[in-house]
Amino acid sequence: MLIADNVNLLTVPMEEEEVVRLEDVWVHMDGIVVLEDVNLSIKAHDFLGIIGPNGGGKTTLLKVILGLITPTRGRVTVFGLPPEMGRRFVGYVPQHSLFYSDFPVSVLDVVLMGRLGRLRPPRRYSETDMRIAYEALETVEMLEFKDRQIGKLSGGQQQRVFIARALVTQPKLLLLDEPMANVDSQMQKELYELFEELKKQMAIVLISHDISAVSIYVTKIACLNRKLYYHNTKEITREELESTYQCPVDIIAHGVPHRVLREHW
Repeated sequence: MLIADNVNLLTVPMEEEEVVRLEDVWVHMDGIVVLEDVNLSIKAHDFLGIIGPNGGGKTTLLKVILGLITPTRGRVTVFGLPPEMGRRFVGYVPQHSLFYSDFPVSVLDVVLMGRLGRLRPPRRYSETDMRIAYEALETVEMLEFKDRQIGKLSGGQQQRVFIARALVTQPKLLLLDEPMANVDSQMQKELYELFEELKKQMAIVLISHDISAVSIYVTKIACLNRKLYYHNTKEITREELESTYQCPVDIIAHGVPHRVLREHW
């Protein structure tokens, strides 16, 4: 269990309060529309899966929530604050965590990097920082590897470490950009089970291409390909999927996996 450290609880939402709101959000890059008229509300303890094709704006959407990209127009609030202020309550696991595999940095060192933004002069990790890092590693079941070189771990183990690095910020919202990339099926199952536990403490937004797995584990689904299709449920129509992927859809899975196939010869 992660213990809150220096958090103003007045700004942290309770059970069903809204943590993120996007209203009429547009993003243009180099004259190209990347996000168009996006409206989204994320509540505390939501587990929202966002699916869509490459280049559809999914990573851009997360960066808008983080305040790393400013919309061309529209309004964004994170915990009732501008994203640049609200992101102190947000943990982020980016799509690619690139590093030199032989770089001599330990698992614990990587996790502690998540505390850098909270360090005060003389810029040394405190006992509190160390305790929170240990708790985060325990949460992702990687504490026994704390002294292991990060590059010597498997892809799934590394992903757990990067999740721990996000957790040491003690977020109330966790953003995960393709967390299952380069992770085998057994580790994927274990990570989804971890997210099931984490959603008891925070809202989670997960980007994925795996429609079938996402539909099993998340509580709500949105489709994004420049436009966002979202109804505050995990129900998606075939028409919405086809509009998102710009092609006929043959397989849809919700809840217990099953196939829905069109007539074919």
